[in-house]
Amino acid sequence: MPIVAQSTETTDWVSRFADEVIEESERRASGAAKSVATAPVVVVASGLSPSGPIHLGNLREVMTPHLVADEIRRRGYTVRHLISWDDYDRYRKVPAGVPGVDDSWAEHIGKPLTSVPAPKGSAYPNWAEHFKAAMIKALAELGVEYDGISQTERYTSGVYREQVLFAMKHRGDIDAILEQYRTKKTPAKKQQGQKPVDEAELEAAEGSGAAAEDDGSSGSAGYFPYKPYCGRCEKDLTTVTAYDDDTTELSYTCTACGHFETVRLSEFNRGKLVWKVDWPMRWAYEGVVFEPSGVDHSSPGSSFQVGGQIVGIFGGKQPIGPMYAFVGISGMAKMSSSKGGVPTPADALQIMEPQLLRWLYARRRPNQSFKIAFDQEIQRLYDEWDKLAAKVADGAALPADAAAYARAVGTAAGDLPRTPRPMPYRTLASVADITAGAEDQTLRILSELDPENPLTSLDEVRPRLDKAETWINTQVPAEERTVVRDEPDTDLLKSLDDQGRESLKLLLEGLDSNWSLDGLTHLVYGVPKVQAGFAADATPKELPPEIKVAQRTFFALLYHLLVGRDTGPRLPTLLLAVGQDRVRKLLGA
Repeated sequence: MPIVAQSTETTDWVSRFADEVIEESERRASGAAKSVATAPVVVVASGLSPSGPIHLGNLREVMTPHLVADEIRRRGYTVRHLISWDDYDRYRKVPAGVPGVDDSWAEHIGKPLTSVPAPKGSAYPNWAEHFKAAMIKALAELGVEYDGISQTERYTSGVYREQVLFAMKHRGDIDAILEQYRTKKTPAKKQQGQKPVDEAELEAAEGSGAAAEDDGSSGSAGYFPYKPYCGRCEKDLTTVTAYDDDTTELSYTCTACGHFETVRLSEFNRGKLVWKVDWPMRWAYEGVVFEPSGVDHSSPGSSFQVGGQIVGIFGGKQPIGPMYAFVGISGMAKMSSSKGGVPTPADALQIMEPQLLRWLYARRRPNQSFKIAFDQEIQRLYDEWDKLAAKVADGAALPADAAAYARAVGTAAGDLPRTPRPMPYRTLASVADITAGAEDQTLRILSELDPENPLTSLDEVRPRLDKAETWINTQVPAEERTVVRDEPDTDLLKSLDDQGRESLKLLLEGLDSNWSLDGLTHLVYGVPKVQAGFAADATPKELPPEIKVAQRTFFALLYHLLVGRDTGPRLPTLLLAVGQDRVRKLLGA
């Protein structure tokens, strides 16, 4: 039975939220649902604004409900995971660092995102579609099942017309709720102590146009929870000057171009409810039971709290809405595809398998911050992941860890595609570094790692090999890349003392009989032990502390002779990569 078919109830944060969501969904159905067969469709939701690169912080907005929805599906319930593309939000600013975009895009500020031109050279019809595309592709690779909703399509086709008219009719009630908070200070968006300290950290909710939108317009004609987009310049720099509830005639003026217009709102589809009204309206319209939000939406007096009161006006209920914390990054040297200066899910998936990225979101509760590694830390994360996989296979993993693993490797629909033979990431990265991607050399080295079970095709280690190679090529600075010497360092060899020469002699004598990853590991660690009068297989408990110093000195010597610096890839991997003949030449044989 595949792991994904097993129930993970009561073992982790995902299953506990699934319990709450199922219970709340059945409560809303007035107790009619007494079994899975008669249960209502459970609706969870996410919202993404394609106002620029949709980054790894925004991904938590999707992964949190996705994991909960998937757990509910595993239990046999029908679930809809809605992703609302907030592509009818206003274009607020020209993001920095986006290829194909210059200062001329500032003329589009105030227009709907779907009315803004895509960056130069883009294959997509507008700004929103350009930035949605990369996220859609990443979600498919991550195995996220969802129903996508374009807010441009919803508003411009009149789907929300009755809700808009209802909100305008009850604007006084809405205004009264909002007035309770207008005199209070707006909570700081970035709260100290709730995020990791990292200059490159990502805020989970930053980039959402919703976060900064006001709660409506108040003028001489009163408060209105609706913003028209101008019929001439398409911008939302408009003010409603009159509205008639009976005829639905609405008049507005545009402060950007001076345009004035009177329209019939019952027939007019060029505008939208302001965010603090739009969000609760959607909760009621879609029957959303679960939707998380970032810290900026969850603070006292913010849109989630206010929406919890406004949703009642529309006859709905506020969803279960856990706050999710920030997602940080470590590293990221020069990822060329990272547009706008922030790494995206697509960037992460270039250097790590989808299972690892899913695991990073699954193993931490929503209110816990964590980092996604683009630097050397990715090797440690992969080591941890592989150790967990081994524990799960042996039945030795703790229940919560096993549950996070199950959620990472697949969904209720089945396992995600995986690397058939997952060799250590750090080994694959080292080999890719040394061979510069030469496939014949790569296959030779990898086939020698385990002579009793040699690799026969690089397809056995893909896609992990490709991810590791991309990491080496995009994230490791040139000065840290490994370049094997062409000729021996004769000066260094001549300067060696008797102990140094003896250590090289012992290593060279053992190459033939230890030419495998395990054998060379035993050999390079064993040479200093033998020189000190101990057995090569003596354990650390049997050895004095000086042995570790001797090992480090020996390793540094080998690195200088092979690659001309103090450190490099793990020595056993490096020796295999260089090959016996060349190793003997560079070590002065």
